[in-house]
Amino acid sequence: MKKIIYILFLIAFLYQPSAGQKSEKNKLLQVSGIITDDENKPVPHVSIISKKLRRGTISEMTGIYSLIALPEDTVLISALGYKMFTFSVPPGFEGKIYKKDVSLISDTISIGGVNIFPWRNYDEFKRDVLANMPTMKPEIKYMYENLANIQYAIANNPSYSVSPEAGYRMAMQQHVNSYVTKNQSPPNNLLNPFAWAKFFQGVKHGLLKNQKTPETTKPAKNKSKKKKSTQG
Repeated sequence: MKKIIYILFLIAFLYQPSAGQKSEKNKLLQVSGIITDDENKPVPHVSIISKKLRRGTISEMTGIYSLIALPEDTVLISALGYKMFTFSVPPGFEGKIYKKDVSLISDTISIGGVNIFPWRNYDEFKRDVLANMPTMKPEIKYMYENLANIQYAIANNPSYSVSPEAGYRMAMQQHVNSYVTKNQSPPNNLLNPFAWAKFFQGVKHGLLKNQKTPETTKPAKNKSKKKKSTQG
């Protein structure tokens, strides 16, 4: 009988520590802290998960988080653009609040920009661009044609060429005129007697004279001579 009592007492004595250890492992505690980045700035909306309890939370805008965990629990922390961070709660922790500040490491790779176009080659691009161009009015079309003809004439006629000295004088004259007529209405050359004198002098030297003679003038003179000869 004494042996049976001794065995039961021994079993009860051995069972108490194991029950205490089991209750110690199932004890809930709070894990909290602040999450920052490489520049020590708070990182909001970070996912924090308890591996044993399979529960999670999200950090606030200030980077502060709070999570319920167990002793010897593993906490997973992940955020977009950062490397995953894990840590474990110490097995012998006896408090109710375990503080752990976390600094995340950036996990982004900078790449060059990519331009995506809906055309496979330059010919398709040119075709679509020209097809979508608005119709040009006739007067604007004629204006561009006249400007092109003037540019062609200036480029191919040496008499229209402007020397660097003449261009410099023209630019300086425009600069002086802008200072002379500053805060005033621009001058009207129709009321400028010097401009009229220059115009009349140009007309006198053949400014408006047509260099080409009409082809019908010579046959007309020959017909008049034939008529006079027949009448004689």
